[in-house]
Amino acid sequence: MADHNMNAAAYWSANLRYITISLIVWALVSYGFAILLRPWLAGINVGGTDLGFWFAQQGSIITFIAIIFIYAWKMNKLDKKFGVEE
Repeated sequence: MADHNMNAAAYWSANLRYITISLIVWALVSYGFAILLRPWLAGINVGGTDLGFWFAQQGSIITFIAIIFIYAWKMNKLDKKFGVEE
């Protein structure tokens, strides 16, 4: 029983680490790059507009979709590691 509790704690700890990293990346891209860093990114052109505007419009959405796929991939690996895969 104690081994099961240690496995569950390790699994949950790894899951929380993945969630925290995902939220930090999401906040950095959608809030940081699009709003806070926009003046510094204004001189870089992407697709006919500045990079700050691009992050606010397309970059944050693309990053969010990438985070979803990366999280699912990492969780599948974690599930296999702990023997709880579907």
